[in-house]
Amino acid sequence: MTAGSLRPPKKMAAALLLCAGLTGTGILAAQTQSAGTPAAPASAADMPVNVAAAPRHVKVLIINLFGLEAAPWIAALQPTDPIRVPGLSAAYPLVRCTPESVCQMTTDMGHANAAASVMAVLFSGLFDLHETYFLVAGIAGIDPAHGTIGSAAWARYVVDGGIAHEIDAREMPRGWRDGYFGVLTHSPVEIPKLEYHSEVFRLDERLLQKALEVSERTSLRDTPALAAYRAHYPDAAARGPPRVTQCDTLSADTWWAGRRLGERAARWTRLVTEDQGVYCTSQEEDNAVLAALTRGALAGLIDLPRIAVLRAGSDFDRPYPGQSVLASLTTQLALPDAFPVAAANLVTAGLPLVRAIVSDWPEWRNGVPPATTRR
Repeated sequence: MTAGSLRPPKKMAAALLLCAGLTGTGILAAQTQSAGTPAAPASAADMPVNVAAAPRHVKVLIINLFGLEAAPWIAALQPTDPIRVPGLSAAYPLVRCTPESVCQMTTDMGHANAAASVMAVLFSGLFDLHETYFLVAGIAGIDPAHGTIGSAAWARYVVDGGIAHEIDAREMPRGWRDGYFGVLTHSPVEIPKLEYHSEVFRLDERLLQKALEVSERTSLRDTPALAAYRAHYPDAAARGPPRVTQCDTLSADTWWAGRRLGERAARWTRLVTEDQGVYCTSQEEDNAVLAALTRGALAGLIDLPRIAVLRAGSDFDRPYPGQSVLASLTTQLALPDAFPVAAANLVTAGLPLVRAIVSDWPEWRNGVPPATTRR
């Protein structure tokens, strides 16, 4: 998550969860939203923990990054089997599973936590993940040219925006638009060699198209307060209601914000994807998650093409015309609906894919069925 992707302080996050009004009746039942306040899930310390005699087969693993993202998934899935995994974050020590073999985990925030937590699950020996589909689902900053608060974007490319040289913009060479350039290169237009092997991931196209096919007609949550705020932006995508879309995501542990840095994110995404990627969401963890999953695939534990990444905009990554960057950050952090709407829309957009996998498991077990639409 970047500064273009705000997250509230813990006390505020707890309050926002109460405002979300989310309930669920199980993964294969219709998802509902309630105007009331759902009962808080039991804490990890209070829940019994199951220890299986053999590794548990998992059809889908939902990977959230912190508690606000996880809460609506837990409400919708209603998992019954909590499994304590050594090596997970002390704040989120459990993987929660349903009788339908759908599980949910929370990594904790940032690159380091994300990679460590995913590796802990992969190598725990508690799960059989050979046939598992992975859905990484989190909130993000969003480029107003491609979406609005609450929009849900499926990624084709996942790009690391932090592995780069940086020089202070006040000292950069004449003619440069920013002070960032690829490791061991000499200018912002030179493509780096990508020797870290985690700078760019391209997700499986067949799964991406299937995710879009089953989710693109979903109606996403919106509120009058968010509509009033986005009206300040001139971009059609920003002014319109939230929708499911496809565009790409950039990871960085630095919480950046502003038009110039947003334009840099777009240029960097185009550069390292050879003009194929379209930046639209900013977050912290996705390259770390995918690096860990890649290690799992190399170890023969998972099938790497079975990974989807969904990010929902919780704030704009830049101010509207006439607004300062600092005012944009503080104003958006104070919007009462933004975080719960984004978190709720992750479930609304992501659950159709999970349902499709589980309900048609014989078709999905050996790989992604063909999509019926193309884009």
